[in-house]
Amino acid sequence: MRSIGIPELLIILGVAVLLFGGKKIPELAKGLGEGIKNFKHALKEEEKPKPEENKQA
Repeated sequence: MRSIGIPELLIILGVAVLLFGGKKIPELAKGLGEGIKNFKHALKEEEKPKPEENKQA
């Protein structure tokens, strides 16, 4: 399989503009960026070692 090139990206962008309109594209991109940011943040928190809460003395 080959990767997506410039012509394919232009076609996808054209279809997105037709479907959503020019004014909605920045809002959709912002929402997608925030979603990715939250996902990465959640992954980082999952990697942190959690202190043991049930320590017996």
